[in-house]
Amino acid sequence: MSFVSYAQNFEDVMLWRALKHVENGFYVDIGAQDPLIDSVSLAFYEHGWRGVHVEPTQQYSDKLRAARPDETVLQVAIGNQADSLTFYEFEDTGLSTADSDIARRHQEAGFRCNETLVSVIALDTLFERIGVQDIHWLKLDVEGLEKVVLESWKDTASGSNCC
Repeated sequence: MSFVSYAQNFEDVMLWRALKHVENGFYVDIGAQDPLIDSVSLAFYEHGWRGVHVEPTQQYSDKLRAARPDETVLQVAIGNQADSLTFYEFEDTGLSTADSDIARRHQEAGFRCNETLVSVIALDTLFERIGVQDIHWLKLDVEGLEKVVLESWKDTASGSNCC
């Protein structure tokens, strides 16, 4: 079966070169966005892999659920805040963020923003929900909050087999 790239910068090609020997692999896509456009996971999905998508926007969570009914889609943010955070959605773009400074810059550039309240879970909690299994790749695309996501992974000794 041929490999078609859907990712914006051929990230899927680079991952495939390293992981093509893995059958029915598993991925975690944090900041998944669209199930087709600029998708790092779609080519893997087409090759029998399955995974979990974390996408805080309603628009893209719905699209992911419709396109991939056999995968888990969590409409949450990952971080170390309690309960919820203000999320700045820029519809039909990949610009949505929880960083107010980044959101302000997008608004100043003319993008229309919709503020929502989104539930937050820690990366530890996400791994607990996934259960004990190998995670062959994990992608973080959270528009400036990658450090916050990684800091929410406190229990690295829990037996999680990530990365």
